[in-house]
Amino acid sequence: MYATMVKSRHFEACIKPAYFEGKTPVFNMAKGPLPGEMHLSDGQEPCAVGVCAHLRADDTVTATHRPHHVAIAKGVDLDAMTAEIFGKATGLSGGRGGHMHLFDAKVNFACSGIIAQGLGPAVGAALAAKMRGEDSVAIAYLGDGAANQGAFHEALNLAAVWNAPVVFVIEDNAYGISVAKKDCTAVARNADRAAAYAMPGHFVAGNDPDAVHAVAGEAIARARRGEGPSLIEIETCRLEGHFMGDAEGYRPPGEVDRLKALDPIPRYRERLLAEGFDAADLDAAEAESQRQVDAAFTAARAAALPDPSEVYDHVFA
Repeated sequence: MYATMVKSRHFEACIKPAYFEGKTPVFNMAKGPLPGEMHLSDGQEPCAVGVCAHLRADDTVTATHRPHHVAIAKGVDLDAMTAEIFGKATGLSGGRGGHMHLFDAKVNFACSGIIAQGLGPAVGAALAAKMRGEDSVAIAYLGDGAANQGAFHEALNLAAVWNAPVVFVIEDNAYGISVAKKDCTAVARNADRAAAYAMPGHFVAGNDPDAVHAVAGEAIARARRGEGPSLIEIETCRLEGHFMGDAEGYRPPGEVDRLKALDPIPRYRERLLAEGFDAADLDAAEAESQRQVDAAFTAARAAALPDPSEVYDHVFA
């Protein structure tokens, strides 16, 4: 889990300079090799690794518009994912999807830029597994803002009605874009909403990968046994803005510094060292994770752009 967290963070660190290429001195979202919005997941890595460590390739995961950490933890092809973000022909979808629409059928991963959009497909995938008599499960990631969408309530209701093997995971970073959770959500904890749909609700405090791993393991095992859905709410933090270029004027003074002091990666390293892990082993794991990311970025930059003649391929009226 530590190596995967480091891989995810280094991936985002490589995205940052690439994203701003061509966008300075005047920021223009349409310019550079990575046009459009870019949502980074720095700080939210425990939500991905603690859950995905329990999963198999045949388990389905749907993620949000902030998907990189979850995709990496699920085992999405790193080279093809990076090429997709750069809009290259070797990308997961031939460069057509971009960073908010990553699809890897080999590991049953998908994400969407539409808020709460992944919940329904996750419930459907869980129902399909149940009807086939398989013990695979589905995980639906969402943000705390998405818990106020109608799709959230519809998906939880159907999952409970069908006793579907799905686990809903809320990454509570305290903001829906620029709106604080306390200003838009009637309950202090979204995990409490599980009771309305006759399923267990769990709240995991502290952005702790081991605590997430323990709670997720219980919920996923329950789903595999045919005992139905669960809802997990994870207290996490967003160390970057909602999107790259976000001025973050909505944040209280000092909040970012306070959150960076609680960065889950150095805290996890300290814990592992205290528990007897060898520093050299952790250093080697970090180096290998970073090497893989660097190689993926090098390959993506060198890859060819899609042939313009293919612009209407895979387009349906």
